[in-house]
Amino acid sequence: NEWLDVKGAKDRPRRQAAGGPPLQAFQWHLADNTTAGLALVAATQRLTSNGVDSPKLDSEVLLGYVLGSTRAQLYAHPDRLLTEDERQRLERLVVRRCQHEPVAYLVGEKAFYGLDFMVDRRVLIPRPETELLVDMVLDVALQFDGPRSNSHNGSKPGVRFLVADIGTGSGAVSVAVAANSATAFIYAVDISQDALEVARSNARRHGLESRIQFLSGDLLAPLPEPVDVIAANLPYVAAHEWLDLAPGIVNYEPTQALLGGADGLDFIRSLLEQAPRYLKPGGVVLLEVGASQGSAVGEMAGRSFPRALIEVLTDYAFRERIVRIQT
Repeated sequence: NEWLDVKGAKDRPRRQAAGGPPLQAFQWHLADNTTAGLALVAATQRLTSNGVDSPKLDSEVLLGYVLGSTRAQLYAHPDRLLTEDERQRLERLVVRRCQHEPVAYLVGEKAFYGLDFMVDRRVLIPRPETELLVDMVLDVALQFDGPRSNSHNGSKPGVRFLVADIGTGSGAVSVAVAANSATAFIYAVDISQDALEVARSNARRHGLESRIQFLSGDLLAPLPEPVDVIAANLPYVAAHEWLDLAPGIVNYEPTQALLGGADGLDFIRSLLEQAPRYLKPGGVVLLEVGASQGSAVGEMAGRSFPRALIEVLTDYAFRERIVRIQT
């Protein structure tokens, strides 16, 4: 997991300078008689020598992807000989990983909230920390399990409450909420058509197309009606933090999904200005923020919702992670 916050980032390798020379390519080859066990050792050594953070795990994932095997199967059959095609595929993947291309993009998949999501360079890779945002949306869903639910959203029979997932990206939050709450209907919004294509693919993958409506546009503007929950994981990296992020982030993940202006809060600020018009009475706004942004976002929220209960909540590493606004 390549963390988005910049604490300790000065010890990380720098990204390729904009307009500068390309990342240096190199060749790496396995012997013709390489077994799965030897391939794991060789790949781990190569990744370690190139400063990859989790070389052993990454080697296991990449070799497992090439062989169609689980990690347990790799260790159960270390003497399995790799074919020429398998060797070449692993060699190419290891070289790309040595250049800090994220493993999720290399294998085209990332696990999130117990589900597998298709990801590529059109979308930000879902982070484990964002699972807290899903938890909190599902907590709100539990409050709609009474008689009010039967008529609350009469225009959509059987739907108990409406959620807006703003900046849906891969659709991870929308799909995870829909998969874990039979009562939710989600409006998934993104300004990127490319991201929406990926998100739709993930909704189809999990059979949830009927529970999610994908909308193209800027922040809350595309919503056709007020909602009970606004959940947003918007770009929050400040301009001055950009060069201190891990190279796997800045060289490969979509800039549009990361940069949030001079202080990192441009999009969050705009959303909070719009939110009172799109939130039902008694609704909740849940915002994922950077580790030092909770207080600033809380103050903004207070100006938009002066009577709301506003909390800054931390993740399991005790970093500020979610601003919760209960109106």
